Amino acid sequence: MATQPPPANAVPGRAEQSLRHTLLSPGYLRLLLLCVLLGVPVALACFFFVGFQHQLQHWVWTSLPEAAGYDAPPWWWPLPALLLAGLILAPIVTRMPGGGGHLPVNGLGGAPVGPRALPGAVLAALATLPLGVVLGPEAPLMAVGSGLALLAVRRAKAAGDPRASAIIATAGSTAAISTILGGPVAAAVLLIEGAGLAGAQLVTLLLPCLLASAAGALVFTGFGQWTGLEIGALGLQDLPPAAGPDAGDFLWGIPTAALIAVLVTLARELGHRTVSWTRRHTAARTVLCAVAVGACLCAYALITGRSPAEAALSGQATLGRLAADPHAWSVGALVALVACKGLAWGIALGSLRGGPIFPAVLLGTATAVACSGLPGFGVTPALALGISAAAAAVTGLPLASAVLAVLLMGKDAHDQTPLIVIASVVAFVVAQLVRRTEPAAAESPGGGTAR
Repeated sequence: MATQPPPANAVPGRAEQSLRHTLLSPGYLRLLLLCVLLGVPVALACFFFVGFQHQLQHWVWTSLPEAAGYDAPPWWWPLPALLLAGLILAPIVTRMPGGGGHLPVNGLGGAPVGPRALPGAVLAALATLPLGVVLGPEAPLMAVGSGLALLAVRRAKAAGDPRASAIIATAGSTAAISTILGGPVAAAVLLIEGAGLAGAQLVTLLLPCLLASAAGALVFTGFGQWTGLEIGALGLQDLPPAAGPDAGDFLWGIPTAALIAVLVTLARELGHRTVSWTRRHTAARTVLCAVAVGACLCAYALITGRSPAEAALSGQATLGRLAADPHAWSVGALVALVACKGLAWGIALGSLRGGPIFPAVLLGTATAVACSGLPGFGVTPALALGISAAAAAVTGLPLASAVLAVLLMGKDAHDQTPLIVIASVVAFVVAQLVRRTEPAAAESPGGGTAR
């Protein structure tokens, strides 16, 4: 007699019971409480990290040039700044545990940064990001979050459970990245898509991360209002007048998204080549790469006659100015920005330390705005698709990238959502087609994995 197959709902029912048992277990409830409490110190650490970074950045690119008698940084300013960044970073990469943290060419993936490697990652970021290394703060912030989380686990003597340690480290990283992305929603979606999990596994991981990131975002925002310090969350305060996308926006927007994906992917390929080049004579070649980044920034200033600060740093401030007044840049200036900053970013990805997302978003937005002069292509749709396409190309996470673009566009996002989603998918697919085979876990030049 043939065995009867189990009912169609048998497996889902068991999965639901298993999930309910996990969620209501005392150990998991204690884990949720720990993650809520963890979000507060992580947010405070990230707040002072970002605030101190912005103060140093303002001193290097505003106060110091004014003290030297310049209204704006002169064209040669990036050369000594980046030389200093290279000289500071070289011994960190070669001598400190963890090699200064995350290699940005590998994206935001990899193992969490532990407490032992955390000092090197923080020092590398705070000492070099304000000097204009063309990278963002998101990877160092995630290192702060995961390092503090793992330290808390050890202090609580809970490190014997590898699964709990991994969840808490991920929650710490998510709490940290939520502060700079403007809230827990984008960070949570990034986690969902990046984790590649499903069902009960996803829920048990997502809840601690949501709680930690929500608590962290609340504290981070509150301290920003209380102290008046600039907290540096990615956001666009002023946008061009809203305009719903039409046929022309889709006609030009789809190839523009593909172009952005190609540019971002080529810059990442340059980053992988730079990683290979810096494996030998790491200290000297790290300094040379930093100087090369500075030369690219100088070239932008010489070509356009504009401040080199627009091409330096993470690009967050330049992105805000570009969104507020896109017509202040000529097409030639935007092309120069994409070319010079893109080359500098590609070199920095494989040799310096920081996050890859913020500069990529500026490059994508600048490319799209440069194309917005095409017949029937609006500036506001160009901004929306530029953010989405660039983020999808650099992260490989099209859903999270679309959500990030929607959040940044604010009240103008509703009409732009179809174009945002299509641009994200197109950029993701094109990036996969253009990208060559990459190593699963590239090693940092200083030894060990990237994170």
